[in-house]
Amino acid sequence: MSGRLVVVSNRIPTGEQPSGGLVVALHDALSEIGGVWIGAHPDGDAAPDHDGLFEIADDPYTRLAFRLNEDEYDNYYLGFSNSVLWPICHRRVDLVELKREYEEGYHAVNARLAKLIAEVVEPDDLIWIHDYHLFPLAEELRKLGVTARIGFFLHIPFPALGDLGALPAPQDFARWLAAFDLVGLQTRADTARCFEMFRSDPRAEFLPDGRIKLGERRVAVRAFPIGIDVEAFRSAAEQEMTKNPFGPDMQGDVVLGVDRLDYSKGIPTRFHAFGRYLAKRPDKDRRTSLVQIAPPSREEVAAYRQIQLELEEIAGHLNGEYSELDWTPIRYIHRALDRDLLAQLYRRSRACLVTPFADGMNLVAKEYIAAQDPEDPGVLILSRLAGAAEELEEALLVNPYDIEEIAEAIETALDMPLDERKRRQAACYAAVTASDISVWTRDFLRAFESGAPGLKMSDLDSDRPAPAFG
Repeated sequence: MSGRLVVVSNRIPTGEQPSGGLVVALHDALSEIGGVWIGAHPDGDAAPDHDGLFEIADDPYTRLAFRLNEDEYDNYYLGFSNSVLWPICHRRVDLVELKREYEEGYHAVNARLAKLIAEVVEPDDLIWIHDYHLFPLAEELRKLGVTARIGFFLHIPFPALGDLGALPAPQDFARWLAAFDLVGLQTRADTARCFEMFRSDPRAEFLPDGRIKLGERRVAVRAFPIGIDVEAFRSAAEQEMTKNPFGPDMQGDVVLGVDRLDYSKGIPTRFHAFGRYLAKRPDKDRRTSLVQIAPPSREEVAAYRQIQLELEEIAGHLNGEYSELDWTPIRYIHRALDRDLLAQLYRRSRACLVTPFADGMNLVAKEYIAAQDPEDPGVLILSRLAGAAEELEEALLVNPYDIEEIAEAIETALDMPLDERKRRQAACYAAVTASDISVWTRDFLRAFESGAPGLKMSDLDSDRPAPAFG
């Protein structure tokens, strides 16, 4: 790599030891090859009160942060990013909240950030932009004359063509993407939706090498399924514990759910499905518990406050109906837990419910598989609408809208013979290791640096797996 790697994301890690699979992977890549990470400082009150970039670390790579003021946070982040783009990408256009100040704030922050980046990048640098907060950033950089290669990775689902009509200016979306050199998406299904968008645009032309031409720009689109640090997570799960992580009074099997509190995760339907399982279970003395961990998220947005109240109501109703003096069937924990503790909970759960209505990938599914004891594994119950379902075909795949089907899958998982559990686990574990986070980082950067072509329509139309880079 002749130039530096310049990573740009909505937020930047400020601690000495970054945590989280994606953050660790980018940290490791930058530490190895050098470069710059640019992002908004997570604590606006602690950031310097000016509009420029300021350095928060310079070893082993440079970290440059910028400040979001209160209006920018409300309009760019809570407003357009999470009250417009997030529901559009997650098939919930009924929750879109359009306000002119949201749109203006979103474009203003991207334009301001582009000017700050243009001041520090060189022509040979590789600029890697992350996620939906920064869709227009490449176009803004091109307007300023930046000629460096610019890549993009979307961590959430690619929006359906019909849902893009909910944007204030739907025709802008394809132009935003065409300003990148490489667009990375999570799955083949996302890539197909992206192709559908370009195919419907009379300005776009599909080139023989797989790139898409729109105006003077040519963009490659490829799938790069993101993963986790498998070895680190497996090691954390294998640590010996002196006590049951669920507590000494936990009886029977545990079905685990771990999700950020979000309407896209299907948690209320999951609660209803578990209630249906309790009502239908043949052995009424069997004590199976659902432990749901759902840390708060974007509580300033009305839709998130509503789902919190809904979950509390459902859990209270089901616990009131089915609890015994020494058993509570649903434990609902509305806060974050330590990552190592989560690994222990995964390993000691008989099943894990991952039932989003829409998800770019869902790394909880991969974490659960990585944490299992191969000699006595639990069973993953996975929404077929999660990106991970493309890889984890031996999970119990369910329709996340079908309460009866999820309830039946819970019973199937709890009664599954050991040989079948081991077979399914081995197949899923092989898939998880094949898309380890280090593989994802390496494949994207190789394709990015070399100018590898995009997928072709024929790659998606065939029954063969989409080819990995290299």
